[in-house]
Amino acid sequence: MKFLDEAKVYIRSGDGGNGCVAFRREKFIEFGGPSGGNGGRGGDVIIEVADGLNTLIDYRYQQHFKAQKGGNGMGSDRHGAGGKDIVLKVPLGTQIFDEDRETLIHDFTKVGEKFVLATGGNGGFGNAHFKSSTNRAPRNANPGQPGEERWIWLRLKLIADAGLVGLPNAGKSTFLSVVSAAKPKIADYPFTTLHPQLGVVRTDGREFVLADIPGLIEGAHEGAGLGDRFLGHVERCRVLLHLVDATSEHAGKDYKTIRAELEAYDADLADKTEIVALSKIDAVSPEHLKDQKARLKRAAKKTPLLLSSVSREGVPEALRALLALIGEAPVSANAKKATESAQEPEPEQPSGWSPLGR
Repeated sequence: MKFLDEAKVYIRSGDGGNGCVAFRREKFIEFGGPSGGNGGRGGDVIIEVADGLNTLIDYRYQQHFKAQKGGNGMGSDRHGAGGKDIVLKVPLGTQIFDEDRETLIHDFTKVGEKFVLATGGNGGFGNAHFKSSTNRAPRNANPGQPGEERWIWLRLKLIADAGLVGLPNAGKSTFLSVVSAAKPKIADYPFTTLHPQLGVVRTDGREFVLADIPGLIEGAHEGAGLGDRFLGHVERCRVLLHLVDATSEHAGKDYKTIRAELEAYDADLADKTEIVALSKIDAVSPEHLKDQKARLKRAAKKTPLLLSSVSREGVPEALRALLALIGEAPVSANAKKATESAQEPEPEQPSGWSPLGR
């Protein structure tokens, strides 16, 4: 299955059914009166979080979704049937944006959460509705109200406990393959990872989800390399593990390059709890390793961990450091707002409310 984290979708709720103009005409029934029924309500467009989904690939091949129209009213006081709702299934962590790609409509943070994106049109009243003491034979009915239509963007931000960041070929995919059952592509050239990868890590009797984010380079916030389109997945992570390649020319400069890109993307992202580690220590000499460690310590203002995914040296210590912080680190500000908004009670319906008057 291909990974797709963004999709443009057209949605339209159902139109309401038209009201009917009819009169009761039966033998031996004098003054039968109006009997036109009301139109049915159009179907809603609902988006629901489904467990087990981890990509938006379903919306690559179908982009138009329309709910059913409400049935028209008929004679003998028969009301039209309500249109069927259409439900779009999305993975946990999906956000809905307006067509401008900037206005956030909703942020899904819980499995099973539902959101009515477009409400179906109300059905029109038939002429029986307008009967009164002064208007015994009304000959008018209302048409159904049209449904809502719009283009939206679905954007998926993976929800993981920890995220791997670093320059291309910093050893992120190798680290993920060693500590979990994930099988990311590994090669000796940059940008091997083209899509975020998830793996479940088990250590010391506990589990957490680790995400491998495609590598960043200088100028990623301006579109260089793969750009910063995948940094949105890091927003959901509680802790970042920043891997710096020990075989590079200057570990301190590499660290500052990534930090600059994180800050250019989002200041909140740069403030996340971070663990710094020097990777591939088995591929350098002790003297070079000592110099790289000193450079990285000066740049990060903290002592980095030393690890090698190939020899497994330092890997258990890195996992324990992540576990120690995952339970303490706060979630992102955006996720906090989404959770708080999801917990707000729904407004009470006004008195005299009815389905036809919605």
